[in-house]
Amino acid sequence: MAFLEILNLTGRQMPPTILGSFLIGTLTALVLFTIHRTFSGPLRNIPGPFQCRISSFWTLYHSYIGDECTRITELHDRYGPVVRIGPNEVSISDGAALAPVYSEKGGFLKDPCYSNFDIEGHSTIFSALDPAHRAVRSKAVVPMFSMGNVRAGSEKIEACITKTLRRFKDEIAESKKAREDGGAASPVNVLNLGRSLALDAVSSYLFGKNFGGVDEQELSASVYVDALVAVGRLFFLPNWIFLAIETTRMKYFPFEGEVQSAEKINSFVDPMVQDSSKDDSTYQGRLLKAGVSPHEVEVQCKDLMFAGTDSTGNNISTLCWHLAKQPAVYQKLRQEIQEADAKDPNSNPQTLPYLDAVVREGLRISMANPTRLPRIVPPQGFNFLASNGETYFLPPGTQVGIQIYTLHFNMKVFPDPYTFKPERWLDATPEMQRDWIPFGLGQRQCIARNLATMELFLALRAFAREDILAGAQAVGDSIELKQWFNSKVVGEKIELVWQ
Repeated sequence: MAFLEILNLTGRQMPPTILGSFLIGTLTALVLFTIHRTFSGPLRNIPGPFQCRISSFWTLYHSYIGDECTRITELHDRYGPVVRIGPNEVSISDGAALAPVYSEKGGFLKDPCYSNFDIEGHSTIFSALDPAHRAVRSKAVVPMFSMGNVRAGSEKIEACITKTLRRFKDEIAESKKAREDGGAASPVNVLNLGRSLALDAVSSYLFGKNFGGVDEQELSASVYVDALVAVGRLFFLPNWIFLAIETTRMKYFPFEGEVQSAEKINSFVDPMVQDSSKDDSTYQGRLLKAGVSPHEVEVQCKDLMFAGTDSTGNNISTLCWHLAKQPAVYQKLRQEIQEADAKDPNSNPQTLPYLDAVVREGLRISMANPTRLPRIVPPQGFNFLASNGETYFLPPGTQVGIQIYTLHFNMKVFPDPYTFKPERWLDATPEMQRDWIPFGLGQRQCIARNLATMELFLALRAFAREDILAGAQAVGDSIELKQWFNSKVVGEKIELVWQ
């Protein structure tokens, strides 16, 4: 409306011929700029579809509807390992680019679109663009995530798993009872249980306070988590457009139960931070000691709760679904754990080869974070020698990213990639090890990866010991996902039934 008013005002003050010339000149300039960027710009030699050369609309559309990873992988199948997916955006499907983009010399800087994951006006350890800003915060808490400290505090995680097992058994009993009463066995939503376990484990270990998700019939934090997951469909938008859309949505079109779920999170986090001191060794205490303001500490805790609930909950439930789908794999896993327990029931579960293979395969196939991890090419540009022998030059300022989905489902590296096959990891190739990046890579990879991994090892060992999946059958032929930055399980359910 404002634009039309300006045109009306301009039209009253300017002769029609001059106004027409102005509009034609502006349109001509835009067309010439588009032609230059498409055919003469620095990315003109990077292959890709025409529509992606002139506009980002194609990529943004597929990101929004949730099939971006599939569509970009199809472009790589057609055009090769380096594809132009926008006027200034490039996707790479070759694992040889991982080290220079993400890890060597600290890797390239994050794209500004990561700011779309800021919470309440604060950059989180995940979303921060400035390495120095992030370093103050990550340095304060990173000791908590060392594998040695995670193992030392594993009794807190195991206490949450024990409680989840009791809840699991209750729900299985209800499922069987429904069948015995003459009806169909009622399905158990293992996604809800997995998320509840993950949230309780991360809060108990890091905050010293259990959220109590396992005690809730439906996890109260789920709507809050799903609202943040939905941010991922708009992740690649410019910050100002994203803020306008998201502010309007939250004000006029909040998700059902979103406000109540956020209030539940706030009622847990806010007093927890207020009651903490700089002298305690909790996550929040360490941040306070580093000089971070109490409000920002609350934000950092909420971000960690989101990440720990969504990704790990997704991974746990996906593993349960695949193990139910393949009883032979489950029985082989149980046998290895039983044999290990006979020697030493307190042994480190991460030393068990087949359990390790199951966890790795689950992390490969679950796609908790499937999309591009965008970075900005530094001032010197990026000369990339692809595995096919071709050399590609990306100029400074180009947005470049590699999809986890494309790497994890590359049939040249992972034969029969859509099949859950833990055995592949018993004799893993160097390319498999290189291209397996469920937690990202380099200095900006997931700070909680050791904690998340330990949760999976301990949970699967406990489930196998209790034979919790005996008689379980997976509901559906596949788990349908929206391929946003964080995958969204369609229907918010991953279900099993017990016969």
